[in-house]
Amino acid sequence: MGSRSGDLDPAIIDFIGSKEGLTPHDVESLLNKQSGLLGISGLTSDMRELLDEASENNDRRARLAIEIFCYRARKYIGAYLAAMGGAEAVVFTGGIGENSAEIRAKICGNLGWMGLEVDSDRNAAHTGGREGIITGDQSRLAAYVIPTDEELLIARDTVRCTTTLSPDRSA
Repeated sequence: MGSRSGDLDPAIIDFIGSKEGLTPHDVESLLNKQSGLLGISGLTSDMRELLDEASENNDRRARLAIEIFCYRARKYIGAYLAAMGGAEAVVFTGGIGENSAEIRAKICGNLGWMGLEVDSDRNAAHTGGREGIITGDQSRLAAYVIPTDEELLIARDTVRCTTTLSPDRSA
């Protein structure tokens, strides 16, 4: 995540507080606002900036943040596929998923064992809001880029909620 810690052992909260002399509120702030990509890199929570830093300046902490991000995404893909007994596709969406072919390639790079084979040309062609498949024709597990439109979803949900309420019910 950009600035949040993600999964962690619950014992870490008291450990950090005691070791660093932080209040519970300070630890919560640290884990929710100063961790993730920002905390690892020490630079930013913006993946675009981290990719630039890693490429242009070979910044080791930027590289580490990117590597950990991609590792954790692979870990979750594997866990979800195991929990669901498989799937037909993996979908990349949201800011990084929609816009970074490099990150998608890094995430999928070690997933060939499960039949996910990214086509580099297709992957590169689907950025900046372009929807489509990014895996090759021989891939047993498909991967897609599907842009989000959160404002549209919020508007649709609002309309649905307001039109389904009967006059005698209130929200």
